[in-house]
Amino acid sequence: MMEDRTCIHKQYLDALVRKADPEVIDMLPRSVDIVVGDVGEPSTLRAAVEGCNKIIYCATARSAITGDLNRVDYQGVTNVTKAFQDYNNQLAQLRAGKSSKSKLLLAKFRSPESLEDWEVRQGTYFQDVVATKYDGGTDAKFEFTETGEAVFSGYVYTRGGYVELSKKLSLPLGSTLDRYDGLLLSVGGNGRSFVLILEAGPLADTSQSKLYFARMTTKVGFCRVRVPFSSFRPVKPDDPPLDPFLVHTLTIRFEPRRQRPLEASAGNRQDLRSFKLIMEYIKALPTGQETDFILVSCTGSGIEPGRREQVLKAKKAGEESLRRSGLGYTIVRPGPLQEEPGGQRALIFDQGNRISQGISCADVADICVKALHDSTARNKSFDVCYEYVAEQGRELYELVAHLPDKANNYLTPALSVLEKNT
Repeated sequence: MMEDRTCIHKQYLDALVRKADPEVIDMLPRSVDIVVGDVGEPSTLRAAVEGCNKIIYCATARSAITGDLNRVDYQGVTNVTKAFQDYNNQLAQLRAGKSSKSKLLLAKFRSPESLEDWEVRQGTYFQDVVATKYDGGTDAKFEFTETGEAVFSGYVYTRGGYVELSKKLSLPLGSTLDRYDGLLLSVGGNGRSFVLILEAGPLADTSQSKLYFARMTTKVGFCRVRVPFSSFRPVKPDDPPLDPFLVHTLTIRFEPRRQRPLEASAGNRQDLRSFKLIMEYIKALPTGQETDFILVSCTGSGIEPGRREQVLKAKKAGEESLRRSGLGYTIVRPGPLQEEPGGQRALIFDQGNRISQGISCADVADICVKALHDSTARNKSFDVCYEYVAEQGRELYELVAHLPDKANNYLTPALSVLEKNT
């Protein structure tokens, strides 16, 4: 239960007990402990997460006041994820170990000394051009400013040139990247896109190393960017897929030719050859087979137009907070909730923000319970509603999953076609 500002949908709890798969229910505790607290007040959450190894978060603010929405739908998610991680870290310390849900710090830029061993390099895609300052060259630097920021910035003089920031990784003793799911970067700047390059191979013979790349898009101002290892592709198509265990060097590359103009005021032309990247930290996200945290969000359908924008803004902020937490997540965005029996109608699972129909609370509850132990649900976000007929000529959904009975495992095939890390 939560305080007055917060509403937990009681119909979800009822549906979990009455409508979910009996086999799944058998795995749940025989008793439910009710903890009185407030997701907006971190000090009350320690007792709520104690003894938990998975969380379903289905709280939402009762009012459309911006402060209440941020307190419950955004900050509340942040507070619960942090309390859950703190609890797991505490358990790990009692075992003289480290929590499997903890992120691994690869680099933290907090002093001039933290910039050591990072190398700025320049290059050009036109091999017959001499790389001088004005034909394929750059004017770039990586420095620790007077304001206490590590800034990689500069200018590339031709669209065929590029500039890189590179370092050989030094992992803590006993840590290997194959135990992690991807990278999390906290960065700021002027909204340019970059290419992350991982060099992998035997340290004893770096001539045998292979290069893998993934694109990273930033925003104007600060943001946290999650880049899963599964998104890295070999530079040479014939090379094998990336093996994170062999990664030894990380490179961040800026290429003017890959930039797209951002929204700008009239008459303000952007020079896409300039870049600025403020570096706060780089971490590795822990891997796992199952979801740790399920967040029940919403699609916006059925919300009054006057409060839809505020609600969706807070919900999306909460979703982003969960994605960058490092926990294995599943984000469920149901259509308008309806009080009716579950398991009676076909469902649409979609990632296109296109659904408009409702769904029963019982079906949403069943999806949440099944997702707790379904590996295909980990690190996925999706919309779900009842099946309906689309407009002629318009592809509406990714998959229709029929629910004829409780023995039907509809979630795995439904989610297997959806993209991860969305």
